[in-house]
Amino acid sequence: MEDSHSPEKVIEVQGLTKQFKDVLAVNNLDLNVYKGDVFGFLGPNGAGKSTTIRMLLSLIKPTSGSIRIFGKPLDKDRKEILRKIGAIVEKPDFYLYLPAYKNLEILGKISGTDVSHKRIMEILELVGLEKRYKSKVKTFSHGMKQRLGIAQALLHDPDLIILDEPTTGLDPQGMKEIRDLIIHLSKDRGKTIFLSSHILPEVELVANRMIIISKGTTKVEGTVSGLLNSDKLKVTVQVDNKELAANLINNSSWKEKLTGMVNSDLFFSLKKDEISELNKYLVQNNVLVSGLIPMRSLEDYFLAITEGKE
Repeated sequence: MEDSHSPEKVIEVQGLTKQFKDVLAVNNLDLNVYKGDVFGFLGPNGAGKSTTIRMLLSLIKPTSGSIRIFGKPLDKDRKEILRKIGAIVEKPDFYLYLPAYKNLEILGKISGTDVSHKRIMEILELVGLEKRYKSKVKTFSHGMKQRLGIAQALLHDPDLIILDEPTTGLDPQGMKEIRDLIIHLSKDRGKTIFLSSHILPEVELVANRMIIISKGTTKVEGTVSGLLNSDKLKVTVQVDNKELAANLINNSSWKEKLTGMVNSDLFFSLKKDEISELNKYLVQNNVLVSGLIPMRSLEDYFLAITEGKE
């Protein structure tokens, strides 16, 4: 039994491997997801993300390695474990000519979940579709269908929600709706969420922990803030007096971190904690800083990890 200070592991994967004939799709993968995590599962297309998810849901069997979910071995306690998981693995399928409410009623019965009218309406409200419960699904936008898919996955009130690329093909508004829903399910409903995605800024906005995989194997795992803080950010500094700023920088240790200048913009490669130090240095030396713009860093980090030292 874990001590009271250790976070409870919801998913524990060790040495997970899947070989399809001559293709090694997943190669000795380790990962840990803790209770309450929004866990970002990142990797380029073909990295082995979908294969891993199919193994977590016991849709395919691993070649080797072990999967424990809720502290129990998946191969021995499959039925009990799957009852506590909700998942969207591919694009959700619905009866397009039936209303949203009827779809959830039918899908609940098919999956063996006895869902009441109250429960269906609660779930529709949770995903923001309660006002459209009588509307035929064929009238729904792509984002609404994705939210209805999440509603379907939530019908039996699972503890763990596995979402495979839930924002693929969505417009910015649709992506925001899914993002807000994930945050709500985590913070307000206490759900553990395993989020597979290649849309890096989305993961950065919602996940507290993440893993990056490439060619089926772990490249890095940790907290989102910890991993990104350790990496350099590309920072654009906008100043009122470029000549004064450039002169100050060129005669200080900041010169080593300067990567370029265009008009009134200076470009730096900085660690997160250096941004405020640079701002303070410039302001104390009478340079007015009108903007400090760090580029979204996860994409650079991701590319460095997956395309760098293979």
